[in-house]
Amino acid sequence: MSGVKTERKLVEILRILKEYPEPMGAKRLSELMAEHGFVLSDRAVQYYLRSLDDMGFTRKVGNRGRVLTQSGIAEIESALVGERIGFIISKLERLAVRTTFNPESGTGDVAYNLSYVPYEAEDVVIRAFDQVIEAGCSFFSRYRIIDDDPRIPAGHVGFITVCSVTMDGVLQRQGIPVEMKYGGRITIKGEETPSFADLVAYRGSSIDPLQLFISAGLTSIHDYVTTGTGTVLANVRQVPLPARKSVEEIAAAMREEGFIFPLQAGERVFNLSREPYRLSIVSFSGMNLIGHAVEIGCPIRTEIGAGNIPFSRILSR
Repeated sequence: MSGVKTERKLVEILRILKEYPEPMGAKRLSELMAEHGFVLSDRAVQYYLRSLDDMGFTRKVGNRGRVLTQSGIAEIESALVGERIGFIISKLERLAVRTTFNPESGTGDVAYNLSYVPYEAEDVVIRAFDQVIEAGCSFFSRYRIIDDDPRIPAGHVGFITVCSVTMDGVLQRQGIPVEMKYGGRITIKGEETPSFADLVAYRGSSIDPLQLFISAGLTSIHDYVTTGTGTVLANVRQVPLPARKSVEEIAAAMREEGFIFPLQAGERVFNLSREPYRLSIVSFSGMNLIGHAVEIGCPIRTEIGAGNIPFSRILSR
């Protein structure tokens, strides 16, 4: 299957089909490919889809379009690292562009993460999530429980949590250029000034940094929510310094709607290097919910940046 690994158009089709689990036709695929910088006619997309069918990576679902097969999912997940570099930041940037949330009216779409666990673990996850929210180290103060999404396996229950890339979308819609800079581990000890233990840049990464910290067991979120001392997950964004007042006003409006940020903002925050003419914004990550569940032994699976959803659906828990 080296042909798919070296052919960017085929890899991009597989990526899109993984991101959108519903059957998709050539016309819609062509539109999404164009968004990703690949301008192809419907006919050209059909040609590539037939190739992927022949390889066993996609299958046709009646007249509704194609979906990935298990082989296709395995292939895109094991694609060459060189093909995957930048995939995470590109995905998050697309979600930010599709975010339409207006903090003044509390309406519009937010970006979300989708997690699921076996039914028997539901109550444990609810307690884990609630503890993080009560400790004030999540990105948003609510989550949504679902069981009717086709991405959720039989015998499992799903949890929709707000993804912090929502903040990027809100700032962009207000005309403020924002860069998702780092994902990191931040250590908090009571009244002491917090400090970053590790930072990983989003650009050039083939995996979400925060997911990496969780899977490597490098967090102590449970310690933080129970004692006030621990290492939790946070993001660092940057905007032009002159936008500071606007950012403060937007953040205040979003806090009124239940968002929890920023932890700190400034030219120099905590132990980060000073960035002249840039405002660094540090916020707790919504992945602290997931990380806490993992720490206490929940068999939780999560898709970061699973899509966009109306804000009202998050509230109707």
